[in-house]
Amino acid sequence: MSDYKTTLPEGFRFHHVGVPVSTPVPNMRYIPHLKFSVTGYDSSPFKYEWMYFDDDCPLPEVVKTKPHLCFEVDDLDAAIKGYEILIAPTSPVPELRVAFILHDGAPIELLEIVG
Repeated sequence: MSDYKTTLPEGFRFHHVGVPVSTPVPNMRYIPHLKFSVTGYDSSPFKYEWMYFDDDCPLPEVVKTKPHLCFEVDDLDAAIKGYEILIAPTSPVPELRVAFILHDGAPIELLEIVG
């Protein structure tokens, strides 16, 4: 049996990898209430998301400086139970609810599609 076989927590489905960048990338969408720009997760065949943060972005430093994995879940509130919460559930856009947890020092985004 391979040591590389892993399983995700029940109900977690891979969505994208978020990568902070130091300069804006073309076609970024600005999220004004969170003070950052984003692009790529919906167009990259490998599900990369590029993130550029304003200097006064209020998000935790670990989210602004470290890549993160994102998993889609059916029930965001249930999925974050028992984890250290970095960013409480919020809606960057009306069709999504997201939260960030910290696991072994790594930021993990959990995303619920609504409506």
